Amino acid sequence: MIGEGIRIGRVFGISIKIHISWLIIFGLTSWALTTSFPSDWGLWVRIAAAIVTGLLFFASVLLHELAHSVVAIRSKIPVGAITLFVFGGMAQIAEEPREPGVEFRVAVAGPLVSVALGLLLCGFYMLLPSRAGVVLAVVSWLGWINLMLGAFNMIPAFPMDGGRVLRSVIWWRTNNLRRATRIASALGKAIAVLFIVGGLFLFFFTSYGFNGLWLAFVGWFLYSAASDGYQQLMLQQSLQGHAAKEIMSGDCILVRPGMSVDELVNDVVLPKGERCFIVSVDARLQGIVTLKEIKGVPSSERAGCTVEQIMKPADKLMTVGPDDDLATVMRILIEQNVNQVPVIWEGQLVGMIGRVNLLSFLNLKGVVRA
Repeated sequence: MIGEGIRIGRVFGISIKIHISWLIIFGLTSWALTTSFPSDWGLWVRIAAAIVTGLLFFASVLLHELAHSVVAIRSKIPVGAITLFVFGGMAQIAEEPREPGVEFRVAVAGPLVSVALGLLLCGFYMLLPSRAGVVLAVVSWLGWINLMLGAFNMIPAFPMDGGRVLRSVIWWRTNNLRRATRIASALGKAIAVLFIVGGLFLFFFTSYGFNGLWLAFVGWFLYSAASDGYQQLMLQQSLQGHAAKEIMSGDCILVRPGMSVDELVNDVVLPKGERCFIVSVDARLQGIVTLKEIKGVPSSERAGCTVEQIMKPADKLMTVGPDDDLATVMRILIEQNVNQVPVIWEGQLVGMIGRVNLLSFLNLKGVVRA
């Protein structure tokens, strides 16, 4: 749903990223806070307080997402990364929970942390002396915004936390994950439509124009997310029980690591018309070269640049085995934002699975239409 972000660090082994859209909401939040703080503080004090408050707010969003991630990891569900973006944060949890109790615990962990943090900050606010004007305002705002964050996320609109809690309850009662997801997604879309209609009404017919536009934007995002969530579950369930060896391609184009990029372009890329090439020595995968890496080399430097210099090395690639589930392959393609996954058996390259292979398989099963 969101693109790759800029990695800023790791916490508990989880990559923390910032999406470019985060800068938009951070700027808007800082501007709104600057205008709302008392004017007698002075402009630079208000700007500094707004920036600090904005950073602390997104730190609390990060804590919210870390709560989801830690509970997921303890439940043996891998977490790829946490990305801060325009709507707050998103933990990239690699797979669906295997039972409703796990789903419930993972979903409720974030709102519980936000509410606890909000109550803690509100309590701290009550202990501060009245002369601590700037600190009082910052702590008060952070306390209430965390309480609101916890409450907002519990709205039963899938895939928000409240929607996932609802799905876990329906799943527990019906013992049917697909049915639970369909019901939770339908409710999520209905709530999203209410957000859109309500937001547009505020925008056109009241003085809360910007707030209305933002509410409609949130509704549009929730509607898309609810649709994608159900579709993704259908895809995963369609791929379960099918192994990588069923759709892997064994006729990969192999190139030598010492080949020049100029040779690669003239002798392989142009005649073959392919977009991805395997760098291999004695059937052992050394790396992968795609058109992206080739285009990164200026034409004048291609004769003196080797494939080995521009390839993505094997130790940086996500690979699968021939018997690995196709749902795992799909997850790697989406999370790593790559177009192909090498299939390795006993250290040797035995095939390649591209997005086109997966889409063709799903098309044959009638899950997607080409």
